[in-house]
Amino acid sequence: MEKKLIFLDIDGTLTEPGSNTPPGSALMAIRQAQEEGHRVFLCSGRSYAMLSPLLEYGFDGVIASSGGYIICGNQVLFDCPMTQEQKLRVLGVLKNNGIFCTIECRDNSYTDESFKEFLKQNENDGGNSELLRWREQIESSLGILPMKAYQGQPIYKIVIMCRFAQQLKEPKELLEREFVFCIQEGDQFGIINGELVNRKFDKGRGLEQVCRHFGYSAKDAVAFGDSMNDLEMIRTAAFGVCMENGSQALKNIADFVCPPVSEDGLYKGFVTLGLIKGK
Repeated sequence: MEKKLIFLDIDGTLTEPGSNTPPGSALMAIRQAQEEGHRVFLCSGRSYAMLSPLLEYGFDGVIASSGGYIICGNQVLFDCPMTQEQKLRVLGVLKNNGIFCTIECRDNSYTDESFKEFLKQNENDGGNSELLRWREQIESSLGILPMKAYQGQPIYKIVIMCRFAQQLKEPKELLEREFVFCIQEGDQFGIINGELVNRKFDKGRGLEQVCRHFGYSAKDAVAFGDSMNDLEMIRTAAFGVCMENGSQALKNIADFVCPPVSEDGLYKGFVTLGLIKGK
């Protein structure tokens, strides 16, 4: 078949959420695809630092921070953090509305310790206890540091969490012209969870930049994702695939749904699409 550029989300697609260890079947699929002459890229909402442990697996390039930082080999193709003015304004608005933040810089990410303190003070709520364990596991596995360690580095993206939709009303009114509020479906653990992403970039435009860099177009791209922050990537690629464990809204848009990440989904998807030969 014609050589393709393959773009993979990480959490929920290449790995279980929060993990840095892809299943062996996924690594086999990636190696076989590259041996067939395809190129394989990470395309993630994670910051470059949070996805860097996966670089040992030999990807052909990386789209990090939902398209805000793109690097192929040693060449940086795109680098677009918030301006200093945007950073101060955004953090101020979120703080004024009691919204907890994890800020993502290129080399580190930092999280509000006050969020975990809030959960600890309300541990009688079973959902809070479960969420606290989940957050501590995520922070440990992805190397997220406490906010007190932040020293003013440029910010590419902000993960937001809050209790009530009303808390997002003013931030949306003040910031939505410049930033997309990508809110996850459903309130996990009773918490509204989402991302604040600069409108200057997205995963779809990142995919197009990588394609142009290698002399391809989006019609030569195949993209795998699982959540609505993969929407632009899935729409932009000639063929968009959603994992079975993914968002129903994304499944409705995707060209194909492959088995979940926990059931060798990437490998089976690669075989079904003819990117590699099966066992």
